[in-house]
Amino acid sequence: MSGIPEGEAGAALRALLTDSVVGLAVWDTGLRCVWVNDALERYDGIARERRLGRRPRESLTGDTGELEALVRRVLATGRCVTGREYRVPTAPDSRRDRAFSASFVRLHDDGGHILGVCMLMLVVTDRRWAGDRLAVVSEAGTRVGTTLDVMRTAQELADFTVPLIADYVTVDLTEAVRLGEEPLDRLGRSQGRVPKFRRAGRASVHAGSPESLWLNGEVVYVPETSPFMQVLSSGRPLLHPVLDPSHEAWLADDPARAAKIREFGMHSLLILPIHARGVLLGVAVFVRTSNPTPFDDNDRLLAEELVARAALSLDNARRYTREHNTALALQRSLLPRRVHGGTAMEVAARYLPADAEEGVGGDWFDVIGLPGGRLALVVGDVVGHGVNAAATMGRLGMAIRTLADLDLPPGEVLTRLDRTFIRLTEDEEEGGGEVATMSATCVYAVYDPATRTCALALAGHPPPAVVHRGGDCSFPDLPHGLPLGVGLLPFPTAELELPAGSLLALFTDGLVEERDQDIEVGLRRVGRALTGGASSLEDLGTAVIGTLPATPPPDDVTLLLARGL
Repeated sequence: MSGIPEGEAGAALRALLTDSVVGLAVWDTGLRCVWVNDALERYDGIARERRLGRRPRESLTGDTGELEALVRRVLATGRCVTGREYRVPTAPDSRRDRAFSASFVRLHDDGGHILGVCMLMLVVTDRRWAGDRLAVVSEAGTRVGTTLDVMRTAQELADFTVPLIADYVTVDLTEAVRLGEEPLDRLGRSQGRVPKFRRAGRASVHAGSPESLWLNGEVVYVPETSPFMQVLSSGRPLLHPVLDPSHEAWLADDPARAAKIREFGMHSLLILPIHARGVLLGVAVFVRTSNPTPFDDNDRLLAEELVARAALSLDNARRYTREHNTALALQRSLLPRRVHGGTAMEVAARYLPADAEEGVGGDWFDVIGLPGGRLALVVGDVVGHGVNAAATMGRLGMAIRTLADLDLPPGEVLTRLDRTFIRLTEDEEEGGGEVATMSATCVYAVYDPATRTCALALAGHPPPAVVHRGGDCSFPDLPHGLPLGVGLLPFPTAELELPAGSLLALFTDGLVEERDQDIEVGLRRVGRALTGGASSLEDLGTAVIGTLPATPPPDDVTLLLARGL
């Protein structure tokens, strides 16, 4: 740099260029950058060649206009500026910048001649959050736990805390949490084995988190003698300000982790248990690499607040996963695994669950043999989602099987099913239970192979499609009836002629209803698929389901196909 003597001063500057943790830049009297060290590039990501010879507004980031005015003022007055906040965006879409403290000093030579202005930039320790902790925790509430997905919530926690607290963060959860099962109040060896953990979240100041030995979803190795196991067993945090792999005996059993610690210069460690409502869900690990400041109690307190908030979201997500899995298992157990049409009809069924975020619905279908070789076909849809809807669906399915044994006309079957549904709802209300499901729709059809006719009744349900041997598809105009649970009017029975080879398609509204589209659009889509010339009913069912605009769909989809023999 012109004007600055070589000798010892030059040697000191060369040391600052490569070894200092303080970011340094010097502008001459013409406000042109003439010197910059490596630390500054590490902190704000601007390469040396993009900075040298350029003015502050062209060689800094953030509010560069104000920074250039500040450099000009220091150059003109000689009054230094200290502790000026310098913010660096962590990513283009990030809502939180990394903050540094910048000081500006005018430089002179031995003769008092002005040489320029030097900027010194330091990483701000998290003591700056002492007065802003409430705002940080509040912001975490808007960015962590945005969904009821365990893995996504863990990733949001990692993303939020880098580089706010640490340069590298991992979140590992027990297998029980990921599966929505009940975790333990304390985690330790179980039957001689360490419990299984999976990586659920990871974030780093380096793209792709190269520090991590495991990708999200992979099983994590937890050394028995490691500080991680110590935290999991005790349920208490561990603050390790100075991490020196040469003095950590437990790393002898974990050479891969030791290699990562050395490669990335991990020098400070903070491990926090993740627990909520009296149970331990996993562990969050915070590491510092490029930030030279060791973790302290202020860091621990802030991290504990953020992890505690995230833990509640994780436990809510776990509970939701458990309920969703229970409802899905219940629903699947109540649906027939295979349907048989006997000698009357060839039948095939398709069931496609709703999107996991919407929950499990109450769709069901059934094929019931009746006296005289006749066949009853049933498709229903309980309004609502979750365990309640699945349980109600199971009760209605069992009730309609009992009613089918009475060999009543379809309209009478639905009338009695309606009364049964109302009694179920009243029993739940009297029992003090919360009644989330208040109505259901159903179509009940009876096919007689002797007369090749089909008698059917609808309870607020979409009419079936009929495909004749010639290939024409129609949706008969039938009395819809009111949904089950209303109990006002009987359900009329209609009759359709089904010549040999005719196809009857019963379905729930999830197959034909689309957001922002008239139902006629969905009916035409299904009609085209039904006349597409598939070689078998199984292939035809696959083809019809394949026309759905979204997979998985926003609502459960059930399709029951039946063709007279």
